[in-house]
Amino acid sequence: MKRLIIVFLAVMVNCATKSSSKVSEMNQKTEIFISESNGGADKQGFRVVKDKQELQNIAKSSFLSVDTDKEPMLPEFPADKKVVLYNLGEFRSGDHRITQIKSLSVKDNVLYVEVPQYISGGMEIQVISNPWLIFTVPLHFQFNSVQLKYSK
Repeated sequence: MKRLIIVFLAVMVNCATKSSSKVSEMNQKTEIFISESNGGADKQGFRVVKDKQELQNIAKSSFLSVDTDKEPMLPEFPADKKVVLYNLGEFRSGDHRITQIKSLSVKDNVLYVEVPQYISGGMEIQVISNPWLIFTVPLHFQFNSVQLKYSK
């Protein structure tokens, strides 16, 4: 009977540690707050958004809204993650807006953001665009630059 109780407790402890690791994995996931195909800077670059007020100011200055009385709908500013504004630079054609982030990693103080590869639609209208996005990264990530990695 004692062995049965010990085996049961061992299984329970093992299951409890698995669920906590799943929670920590979920905290590693990123979330895209805003992704726009125009309105960013001409050159690639990033900055860490410090607080909710700064995030709202960026959103207000970047959104073109017909109804000026309404505030843009933004997710709650996370306390357990860093919020990053990233400008992709200038493009001559196509929609380079990022809609998904596959993974994040840091190596040699560079934050690598893996995104789906952009596929051109062939002959496109030549329009200059400056895409940008705001996304979250885990709080413990330390980085001095951001680099996109395109993958299939």
